[in-house]
Amino acid sequence: MDTLIKLLKQNARLSCKELAAMTGMSEADVEKKIKEYEHNGIIKGYSAIVADEADEDNVTAFIEVKVTPKADCGFDDIAKTIMMYDEVESLTLMSGSFDLAITISGTNYKEIALFVAQRLSTIDGVISTTTHFTLKRYKEKGIFIEDEATDERGFVSP
Repeated sequence: MDTLIKLLKQNARLSCKELAAMTGMSEADVEKKIKEYEHNGIIKGYSAIVADEADEDNVTAFIEVKVTPKADCGFDDIAKTIMMYDEVESLTLMSGSFDLAITISGTNYKEIALFVAQRLSTIDGVISTTTHFTLKRYKEKGIFIEDEATDERGFVSP
């Protein structure tokens, strides 16, 4: 993997000056390369990892979907239909016991349940779904979500 891309994946807020120092490239070359990556669709976007407390009106679910692929296009048509819904944050073709993995967000559990029942399960080719709700995130994209104070007291057995 390109060193510049690796650094941006770790922290997209690094300045071109910082990236230049870390890669040995000139600041102008770093800026040019980033613009090239964006233009060519290699860098698709940038996002922030937000603590759960700041996003308390949000419920996230991971949905396993089993589908029957179509003869001429495989899983692509079903995936294209699913990814058009605003609730869908990510959609991935998987190997194993299910075919598609969907991450969605809503304002409450009922909203997600209605999405699954009324939209997702009615798509032609969807055989079954299994929904898992996120209860607590510990780490995302290499970032620790919760900085809990560690208990410095030792364990004492009676």
